[in-house]
Amino acid sequence: MIPEALDTFLEDFGSPVVWGQVTGSGILDSPTELVAGDRALSVEFTLTVKTNLFGNTKYGDSLTVNGTAYTVRETLRLDDGQLCMIFLSKT
Repeated sequence: MIPEALDTFLEDFGSPVVWGQVTGSGILDSPTELVAGDRALSVEFTLTVKTNLFGNTKYGDSLTVNGTAYTVRETLRLDDGQLCMIFLSKT
């Protein structure tokens, strides 16, 4: 078994994340998707972070990623639960 170095991975590929008094690193993704029968474009902001730091975020919470403000829409645990994905709206 290869031990996971989540802190190193998130620091190497992530950006600073602040949620109240909690700080850490996360990977922000913002893919553009076609919606409404391919007639409109939508950007879906998702943030991958450590669950033990950010797993208790709730709808409406505010956080910043690399200095930019976002509002939490939903938080989902991934795979073994060490990471979670937070769906965001840009504020």
